[in-house]
Amino acid sequence: MVKIYGHPFSSFSWKAFIALYERDVPFEFLMLDPDHPENLEVVGRLAPTGQFPVLVDGDRVVIESAAIIEYLDLHHGDAPPMVPADPRAAIEARQMDGVFDDYVMIQVQRAVSSALREESKRDPWVEGEVQATLDRSYAWLDRWMTGRTWAANETFGIADIAAAPALHYANWAFPIPQTLTALRDYRARLVARPSVARVIDEARPWRDYFPLKGRGTPD
Repeated sequence: MVKIYGHPFSSFSWKAFIALYERDVPFEFLMLDPDHPENLEVVGRLAPTGQFPVLVDGDRVVIESAAIIEYLDLHHGDAPPMVPADPRAAIEARQMDGVFDDYVMIQVQRAVSSALREESKRDPWVEGEVQATLDRSYAWLDRWMTGRTWAANETFGIADIAAAPALHYANWAFPIPQTLTALRDYRARLVARPSVARVIDEARPWRDYFPLKGRGTPD
């Protein structure tokens, strides 16, 4: 059985979980937290900086959430692939996976990382920089999603898997403006998807640990 090392509140772990649920793949979950030092030790050896999620399938180790999703497409489950088999369609899917990771989720993580530091060590500029980047990203994504149901190729896939945690946490900390109706409607479709709703529910016990809570309303 596939093993997944991660955490239910981790945005990039969500990407692996959503793909597993979409493809109906059974897996063993191994928690990464101080109560499970043996799992932290394994991931510390398997991933360059101890980042997660990490997939272990027999002798095969796969790191990076996008690579895990593509690995599952090739080796596990009977659902349509999360990355299109047509290489031309796959370009748009991988493009949008990167957009949600780089220009939404990682921006939020910059603000989270600063907020978790001692007050004297926080970056005084990061909040404004992140807000400015997200303002541009939200506006671009609203235009992109106008007339679309899903983020790439009109099929739920890797782009939407990346969008789900990115827009969940981003909207919680830096709410999407009411005027961006295409993006807000897309986010509503995402959180209603059974696989996404499941990871949101599984993460609820850790919500109080989110350092930017209280700004927006989480799902």
